[in-house]
Amino acid sequence: MPTRPPTTFSASDQRSRMVLDQIEKERAAADAKTARLKALRLAKEAEEKAAAAQQPAPAKPRRKRIT
Repeated sequence: MPTRPPTTFSASDQRSRMVLDQIEKERAAADAKTARLKALRLAKEAEEKAAAAQQPAPAKPRRKRIT
């Protein structure tokens, strides 16, 4: 007769599962925050690049002649 897995878990197994679930939720939240911040940074960099393209290039200063 095959043995069946226990249907009830010990208190330590339940705590371990809860801790692992909490860690997974925190990891997912951190990943979402990182993705949001990366999107904001990329948008800001694109905006700054577009603004820089609008500006004329600064003129180089002329070298002084030594006589």
